[in-house]
Amino acid sequence: MAEKSKILIIGGTGYIGKFIVEASAKSGHPTFALFRESAISDPAKGKLIVGFKNSGVTILTGDLYDHESLVKAIKKVDIVISAVGQNQLADQVKIIDAIKRAGNIKRFFPSEFGNDVDRAQAVEPVRSSNFAVKAKIRRAIEAEGIPHTFVSSNSFAGYSLAILLQPTATAPPRDKVTIPGDGNTKGVFNDERDIGTYTIQSVDDPRTHNKILYIKPPKNVYTFNELVALWEKKIGKNLEKVHVQEEELLKQIQESPSPIDFMLAINHSIFMKGDQTYFEIEPSFGVEASELYPDVKYTTVEEYLDQFV
Repeated sequence: MAEKSKILIIGGTGYIGKFIVEASAKSGHPTFALFRESAISDPAKGKLIVGFKNSGVTILTGDLYDHESLVKAIKKVDIVISAVGQNQLADQVKIIDAIKRAGNIKRFFPSEFGNDVDRAQAVEPVRSSNFAVKAKIRRAIEAEGIPHTFVSSNSFAGYSLAILLQPTATAPPRDKVTIPGDGNTKGVFNDERDIGTYTIQSVDDPRTHNKILYIKPPKNVYTFNELVALWEKKIGKNLEKVHVQEEELLKQIQESPSPIDFMLAINHSIFMKGDQTYFEIEPSFGVEASELYPDVKYTTVEEYLDQFV
C-alpha cells in the first residue's frame, strides 16, 4: 500500500475544521494542525487542541498572516486543507502564496464545505460575502496551477436538521413550520462527521484530483415537504404549515438582522433556486462521494433526526 499523505489543516478549531481534524487523525494519515499562540492559550480552543494532540495530531504554531510560519508548516506535509471561517475566506490567497513558495504540495482543499459556488444563484448577503469570495479563491488556485479538490458538502446537519431549517429556532419545531415556496425542491443534508470522513477519504484519490467532490448520499436528499413529513411521523403529530413565497422571503432576508438574514438567504438558494440539486454532476467537473466510497457508513437524515425526538 502507498504511504498515506501527510495532511495540514488550517482552521482546525472552526465549526467544520474540528471534524476534519478528527477524521484525519482517525484515518491514519500523519496529521498536522496549525494554530496561533492565542488559540492555544484560549480556554475553549485550547481544550480542543489538547484533544487533538492526544489523538496523535502534531500541533504547529503559526499564523495565516505570518508568511514564514505558513511556508514552514506547509513544507512538512503533502496536502493542505483550509477550514478557515467566513471572515478569512479572502485571506486564503496567503495560503496560495505559501503553497507556491513551498513547492511541495500534492493537493489543496480551500475552505468550501457548502453549496457549489460556481453553480449557486444566491442573493445577498450570501452572494458577495461568501459565494463570490469562494469562487474567486477557486479561480486563483486554478490560475496558479495548484492541484486541488473543492468540497461541495451541501448543508451541515447541525445548522439545518437540528432546527428543521427554521432560522430563529433552537430545536426542530413541534407546532408550526415555515416552508419556503411549495416545499418540493430537494436539498442535501449531511452530518458534519461524514463531511470530515469523505473529505479525508479523497485526499490521495486520483479520481478527485482537480475536481469538485460533491457529498450527496442518496438517503440524505429530501424536499422540505419530505423533511416535515418525516419529522411529523417521528413525533406522531401534524405541524401547522406556513408557506412563504419568494417575494415574501426576499423581503424577510432584507429586513432580518444578521445572522438570520444569512440563514434565510441560504434557504432561498437551496429551496427556491434548487442550488444543491438542479444540475447533474458531470464527470468533466465533479464526482460524488458516496459513489466513490460506498464503504463509508454515513448518517442518514432519518437517523440524524432521531436524536431530537
